[in-house]
Amino acid sequence: MHASDLPPINASLNALSTVFILAGITFIKNDRKLAHIVSMICALVTSTAFLACYVTYHALRHGVPTTFTYPGWPKVLYYIILGTHVPLAFLTLPLVFMTIIPAFQAVYDKHRRMAKWTFPIWLYVSVTGVLVYLMLYVWFPSTDIAH
Repeated sequence: MHASDLPPINASLNALSTVFILAGITFIKNDRKLAHIVSMICALVTSTAFLACYVTYHALRHGVPTTFTYPGWPKVLYYIILGTHVPLAFLTLPLVFMTIIPAFQAVYDKHRRMAKWTFPIWLYVSVTGVLVYLMLYVWFPSTDIAH
């Protein structure tokens, strides 16, 4: 496996996380608790796999930066998305833990309070992760990007 194999895997894992997060919120709103639990565990697994692949990708690249070189409005949009995605991605991990721990402890009122914050942020990070991939590698690819 080469580093260039990982970005589409990462995007796929983010897309799967998005599907599981949306399914999980739909299930709980329809009082389907077991389906909610299964969906959210799947979201955790795919997000964890994403994080492992993402760290591996950057470790294999030995600190070589990935740059968006397409000019004009796409570059502005890319950096706006990336500039919100990155800090929220760092915030997501502790939020997820602060949400799932009360669920495991059956402290559902605290779980619900935390989930109101975690859900939209985690969803945004998953969706924008896919958008970053599409913008960087599919819609506006650069020949400068070292794979």
